[in-house]
Amino acid sequence: MTAVGLLLVAAGGGVGAALRFVLDGLVKARVRRFPLGTMLVNVTGSFVLGLVTGLGGAGTIAVPMVTVLGTGMMGGYTTFSTASVETVQLLRSGKTRLAVLNGLGMLVVSVGAAALGLWLGRNS
Repeated sequence: MTAVGLLLVAAGGGVGAALRFVLDGLVKARVRRFPLGTMLVNVTGSFVLGLVTGLGGAGTIAVPMVTVLGTGMMGGYTTFSTASVETVQLLRSGKTRLAVLNGLGMLVVSVGAAALGLWLGRNS
């Protein structure tokens, strides 16, 4: 990877992190009992990463763009670590059902969103 490519991936990561911060903040202002913002970020990020990867695999967009958007932007946007901590916090506060819904629900829905994105990207 070139120095310019590395800078573009880093810039994409910064944009993705800022988008996550804004979206999560907007959702948290309305929903406090459940970490819906993180779930929304991870599900939409999985979909977009699947779509970008599918488009790249189909030759619709160039591989360097897949790297900038996928690795950079969606890498900065999605957050497995925050989802993990929020799930543990729900467990520690005695909200076992919400913790299971958050942990397993996000995994299942995110994988489904990624699969849908890949399918759409490859078949566009």
